[in-house]
Amino acid sequence: MELQGVEGMPDATFRRLTGIRKRTFLEMVSVLQHAEAHRKARGGKLNHLAVSVRLLMTLEYWREYRTYLHMGHRYGVSESTASRNIRWCEDTLIRSRAFTRPGKKALVRSDRAYEGVLIDATETPVERPPKNSVATIQARKHATR
Repeated sequence: MELQGVEGMPDATFRRLTGIRKRTFLEMVSVLQHAEAHRKARGGKLNHLAVSVRLLMTLEYWREYRTYLHMGHRYGVSESTASRNIRWCEDTLIRSRAFTRPGKKALVRSDRAYEGVLIDATETPVERPPKNSVATIQARKHATR
């Protein structure tokens, strides 16, 4: 799957779509490609989506906060694959430390004025007990007497 008309898009439109500049996008792609090459060298699973497509999916997810079902449908993958790809991009970019914002102390000491709004609105997987848990069944039997 290609980047669906993103290549020839003006920088201003690309930024409105994804929230970042094309230059930053290319830097992120290079970090992710390096991580993907390292993963393949270790014998990891192959992914059918290109790294740039996975990054675009992640950026659109962050920008629009659509569900994994919607993102998977848009990119032709399952909901769990969309979740796994987005989580891999997030974790890889965090581990690279190339795109971190300065800490609170650095902002106070700096003469530069920063402006930014951060919103954490990520989906969290629900933790549920196993369906046929022995402890759950015993508790039910004990409660009925």
